[in-house]
Amino acid sequence: MRLLFFILLLVNGAFFAFAWFGPGVQANGDAQVLGRQLNRDKIRLLVSDQAGALTRKPEPEPEPPKAAAVPAPVAAPAVCLEWGALIGADVARAEQALEPLALGAKLTQRRQEDVAGFWVYIAPLPNRQAATQKASELKRLGVDDYFVIPDDPKWRNAVSLGVFKTEEAAKARLAALRAKGVKSAILGARETQAGRTYFQVRDATPAVADKLNALKQSFTGTEVRDCAVDEKKG
Repeated sequence: MRLLFFILLLVNGAFFAFAWFGPGVQANGDAQVLGRQLNRDKIRLLVSDQAGALTRKPEPEPEPPKAAAVPAPVAAPAVCLEWGALIGADVARAEQALEPLALGAKLTQRRQEDVAGFWVYIAPLPNRQAATQKASELKRLGVDDYFVIPDDPKWRNAVSLGVFKTEEAAKARLAALRAKGVKSAILGARETQAGRTYFQVRDATPAVADKLNALKQSFTGTEVRDCAVDEKKG
């Protein structure tokens, strides 16, 4: 019995080896490989560019353009306005008209003296006798065109040597007198007219500008304009 058992075991082993490693197995494997080759007619070889496209990383999408920065608003420059010229009683009347605007320190006045002429003169002397002696001295120097001022409170006993419309003419007269030896003669402004007043408003708003332009209609001969450059800096 034991011998028969070993014989059956050998027969079964030989049959198993033939079934697993025999030619049928290889044929069956080839059939499986051919079965997996579906749609063989649609297989294509890729060129280098096409193969590179498959491995190339996609390019990032361009970022949308950023909105242009809006510049910050620029503050409007300060405006200095001047209203004038005002003379005499119109100055006080204009001050009253400006009071409701409550301009405070923004409101200032500028006064302008207009020179109507120039003159060459000798400053007032201590008394009438001294003025007469000076006149005699001028005659000895060959100066005949002079006048001793008798009554003016400010210029009493001064000696006028000529009144001129332009400063150049007055300078020419002074040079001629110096050439004759008149050393005490001087040049100055003469016949100043009544001073003119201008009201200046710094940092004027459009509302203030409108008010000034309305006020000027009640003051004949006045105007509203920008302040002079050097006055804006003040």
